[in-house]
Amino acid sequence: MALQAKYQPLIDAAQAAGATNLQVRQQGTVLYIDGEVPSEDVKKQLWDKYNQIDPDYRSGDLVMNLNVIGGGTTTQMEEYTVVSGDSLSKIGQRYGVSWQKIYEANRDRIKNPDLIQPGWKLKIPKA
Repeated sequence: MALQAKYQPLIDAAQAAGATNLQVRQQGTVLYIDGEVPSEDVKKQLWDKYNQIDPDYRSGDLVMNLNVIGGGTTTQMEEYTVVSGDSLSKIGQRYGVSWQKIYEANRDRIKNPDLIQPGWKLKIPKA
């Protein structure tokens, strides 16, 4: 499992940060890491670690889905389904939040903020 070896520092960091229900599996050429973290700060730290290993997330060989379960800085979210013609900016204007906040809330799905697909369900932070 070469991908697991590549991302082992990220897996170790998640375990050290108190991630629970951590599941790591490889399907084809993609490694999936799922689990629960105690705060938004921990989630951000793990995304930063991922960016250190794979700058700008260019490889496209990891999908990380981390849910915040603890008493950290959690944010209320709404769900929005992307329709044709949408952009993060348009969606942000509709909900009164910046496109950057939408992007941060959906980094597990959105690899390029300029490319979103109709049908995607996005988490929208409440303003």
